[in-house]
Amino acid sequence: MLAVVHSRASIGVSAPEVTVEVHLSGGLPALSIVGLPETGVRESRERVRSALLNAGFEFPARRITINLAPADLPKEGGRFDLPIALGILAASGQIPAESLASYEFLGELSLDGALRPLKGVLPAVLAARKQGRRLLIPLGNAEEAALASDDDVLATGHIQAVCEHLCGRARLVPVARTPADATADTGQPDLADVRGQSVPRRALEVAAAGAHNLLFFGPPGTGKSMLASRLPGILPGLSDDHAMEVASVHSVAGLPVGEGGWRQPPFRSPHHTASAVALVGGGSSPRPGEISLAHRGVLFLDELPEFERRVLEVLREPMETGEISISRAARQVVFPARFQVIGAMNPCPCGYSGHPSIECQCTPQQVMRYRSKISGPLLDRFDLHVEVPVQGGDILMQSGGDGESSAVVRERVVQARARQVERGVVNATLSGRQLQAACSLEPSGEKLLSGAMEKLGLSARALHRILRVARTLADLEGASAVARPHLVEALGYRQFDRQAGKSSVVSA
Repeated sequence: MLAVVHSRASIGVSAPEVTVEVHLSGGLPALSIVGLPETGVRESRERVRSALLNAGFEFPARRITINLAPADLPKEGGRFDLPIALGILAASGQIPAESLASYEFLGELSLDGALRPLKGVLPAVLAARKQGRRLLIPLGNAEEAALASDDDVLATGHIQAVCEHLCGRARLVPVARTPADATADTGQPDLADVRGQSVPRRALEVAAAGAHNLLFFGPPGTGKSMLASRLPGILPGLSDDHAMEVASVHSVAGLPVGEGGWRQPPFRSPHHTASAVALVGGGSSPRPGEISLAHRGVLFLDELPEFERRVLEVLREPMETGEISISRAARQVVFPARFQVIGAMNPCPCGYSGHPSIECQCTPQQVMRYRSKISGPLLDRFDLHVEVPVQGGDILMQSGGDGESSAVVRERVVQARARQVERGVVNATLSGRQLQAACSLEPSGEKLLSGAMEKLGLSARALHRILRVARTLADLEGASAVARPHLVEALGYRQFDRQAGKSSVVSA
C-alpha cells in the first residue's frame, strides 16, 4: 500500500514543498526514512510509533519505507512527524487516503499524540495557499497563522482530532484571520520627552522620512540613545506585504510574531559584544541574525566603536543590497535585510572631547585610534552624522516639553513617504537614473556640491547620499525640486566629513 502526504520544509524564509511517500510491504517489521533526513527527522520514527499507539491506533507490523521528496532538499526538525504518521495510517487503511490530497500538514508529535508548535509556520501558510491547499498545523501556532489565514488554515492539538476531521466525523473550524485592531500598536516613547536638541530632532525626522542611516555622536548622557528609541514612533506603519515579510522572518527565528504591533517597524538593539554571526545570521543550520530581524525597521548600534571592527565590516554589503546570503557546503540561504541603521558613539574614549565644562583626558592619538575603529567605507554609508551637544540645566529642568510630539512629526514623515511612494522607491535607495531624475539641480547647486567635494574630499557614495538627504528635505517641505537650501542643510549633516576636511562648505 502507498500513501502520499503533502508537507513543507523550512529553508530561510521560504517553505519548499515536501512530498511524504509511505509504502507498506511484506517482510520483517522495520521502518526506514530516506530523502536526506537529518537527525531530528530520523528520530521521528520513535515519536510516531509511540504517538500512534498511545492515541489508540494500530502501528503496522510490516516493513515501512518513508521517502521525503525531493531527495536533494535537506529536511530537519520534527515538522514531518504528523505527515509521516498520517501516511502510515492512510497506507494501512485506518484513515481514507483520498482525504489527504487537498491538505498540507505540519506538526511535531509528542509521545501521547499531542501536537507541539513549530518555527517557521507563517511562510508555510503563504506557500500552501499559492498551491491551492489547506494547511493543518498545531494549535500552538494558530495565533501566528491567524495573521495570514484566509479560512484555509486548520489548527488542533492532537492527532486524534486530525483523523476525526479527515474521516468526516468531527470537522475542524478554520482559524479566523486576526482583525486589524487586534494587533494595534502598543505605543512608543514620545519625542516630546526630549528637551532641547533641535538639530538632532530634525535629523531624526529627516532619517525617518527618507529611511536614511543616521549616526549620533556626543558626550555621555546627552540623549543619543533616547533620541534613537524615539525613531520607531515617528516611522510610518508597514504595508501588509512588508508586515508579512517581517512576520515571516520572526516566525523562522522562533520569535513572537506581531509583538509590539502588527504593522509596527521592528527595532533591534544588539549589545556591542555581539558576534558577526549574531549580527548577520548563520550557524550550521542558518538562522536569521539581528539585521534580518530588523528587516523593514531599525537596527540601533549603541556604543558603535565598541563593536569589533570585523563585526561592523560585515554590515557594509547588506546595507547596500538589502539582503544577506549565508553559504554552507550543502546549501545557500538568503535572508532579507532591508534595515535602517542608527548609530551612537562618544567623541573619544573618555567621552568628553568638546564638552563645555569637563576636560577631555584623551591624547590626540587615542582619539584618532578610537574613531578609526569605524572604517571610512562604513562611515560613508551613514547619510547623516549629527552631534548631540550638552544641554544646559535651564533646558533640562523645563516642566513641559519644548518640542513637537511624535504624532505631529510622524504626520509630516508619512506625507513625505507618500511622495516617495509616488516615485516608486524611498529616497535612501535611490540610485542611478532614479537619483538623477529625482535630484536634478540648478547650476548654483551643482557648483556648491562640486566645491564641497573638493574641500571635504567626499567620495561618490557620500555625494549620492547628500543628494538623497536633500531630496528628503524637499519632500518634507512639499517641494518638487531640490533647491540650494536643501543641499546646504544636507551638507551640514555630514559633520564627520567636515571635521576630516578641516573646512566648512559655502554658507547659504
